[in-house]
Amino acid sequence: MENVGNNNKITLGLSSCPNDTFIFYALLHNKVSLQYKLSPLIADVEELNQRVLARSIDVSKVSCHVLGHVLDDYMLLRSGSAIGRGCGPLLLARTPLDPQNFEQCRIAVPGEYTTAALLLKLFAPGVKDLVPMNFASITQAVAEGKVDGGIIIHETRFTYHDLGLICVQDLGVWWEEKTGFPVPLGGIIAKRSLGTELLQAIDTALGMSIKLAFKNPEITWDFVREHAQEMSYEVMRKHIDLYVNQYTLDLGEEGIRAVEFLLEQGQKKGIFSFGPSTDLQKALEGPCP
Repeated sequence: MENVGNNNKITLGLSSCPNDTFIFYALLHNKVSLQYKLSPLIADVEELNQRVLARSIDVSKVSCHVLGHVLDDYMLLRSGSAIGRGCGPLLLARTPLDPQNFEQCRIAVPGEYTTAALLLKLFAPGVKDLVPMNFASITQAVAEGKVDGGIIIHETRFTYHDLGLICVQDLGVWWEEKTGFPVPLGGIIAKRSLGTELLQAIDTALGMSIKLAFKNPEITWDFVREHAQEMSYEVMRKHIDLYVNQYTLDLGEEGIRAVEFLLEQGQKKGIFSFGPSTDLQKALEGPCP
């Protein structure tokens, strides 16, 4: 196992979104035991993506897209993923857009390495002009005409109607109809060099944290609300209900296959490359014995 820092600390990245703060609450508040201390960083998922690409964090929530770039160093944990049905990114605009003319469109995406950006490239390979920006700014940018369209994620899917925007394409519906799989949005990945024993311990502890949150959701609310950026209770609740599900407790074979298929499609399109299928299997087999 590699040196995880002074005082046996493990760097842990999670987003400020309600689904992440909900599932990590117990683990970060000593409600679940773990031998090593966690040094948490709460940031936008694209910042976490970038830190993982720089190999500067031990364990982190990331977009599933990123896993295709770091298979050599990281593996996907069984617990903590944001995978599901009816929860995919939405392509918004002020007026209808023709997918055949996407080459002329400027489309805002919530980060270059988000799964939303990858799904857009798979849906509309002709799109060229992607404009990365913070996910919370996208609806306003579309409404003000700064971009022709935008891909939204997280809680903005519940509020975009307020700006008079329309959904041109639900990329989750497109993905599910095309593949039959749930949409693999994000997951918790960890450095393989931490070693099997520690990886198993982290995965088990996170699973226990999720179960505790499901059993006693009220104990998480102050922490969730603290990082929810003035989100209403109703939106926080919808967010958690949408993104925290049985796949969050354990990916299962269907969840693993969904991630695998997403990465394979990205490889076929030349979005990223990795070695033989063994590289992919090693990253997705999980830390369980």
